[in-house]
Amino acid sequence: MAKASRAEWVKRVERWQDSGLTAKEFAAELAVSPNSLTFWKWKLRRERCAQVDGSSKTMKPVVKATEPKFLQLVPTQDGATRAAEPLEVVIRGEIVVRVPPGFDDRTLARVLHSLGVR
Repeated sequence: MAKASRAEWVKRVERWQDSGLTAKEFAAELAVSPNSLTFWKWKLRRERCAQVDGSSKTMKPVVKATEPKFLQLVPTQDGATRAAEPLEVVIRGEIVVRVPPGFDDRTLARVLHSLGVR
């Protein structure tokens, strides 16, 4: 079997993440090692992190940019919003952004944009 290119591994990792399968299950379908699959996921994430913050020493989470499927806003029990309470934004059930009262809306917009939320 010929050695797969970096571009092929990028496609494989993306398909694996979209599949919802475990590394072992997805690797079996491709006839590759689950260890290779998880290694390439780690390697590609590390590369993206290095591009975002300029070094590979500080790892920051990078999320694949996709359209948000659902954004849930939960009102308080009395139905009113309270300006003195922090706001939590949950993105794809994986990332929680906690916003304190009196936040800078431009900064929040930049954070959400960097997470792939439009």
